[in-house]
Amino acid sequence: MNRTWLTEYRGERTHQQVADLANIDRSYYTQLESGIRNPSVETAKKVASALGFNWTLFFESDCVETNQTKGGIY
Repeated sequence: MNRTWLTEYRGERTHQQVADLANIDRSYYTQLESGIRNPSVETAKKVASALGFNWTLFFESDCVETNQTKGGIY
């Protein structure tokens, strides 16, 4: 599950630039953006603060996509 919405918030910044702003490892940020890993609340807040969005978007988006994939109604 690729987080395309996160790519849009990142804009022209590199993964390294976002990771530096959020004070996390670049590889971890890359995994978050590609959907390989899910952030903790603390990390979600750091990334959201660095890119200027509400941190709950990490979890809202995952819930909707997961539910739709399973054929549920959300």
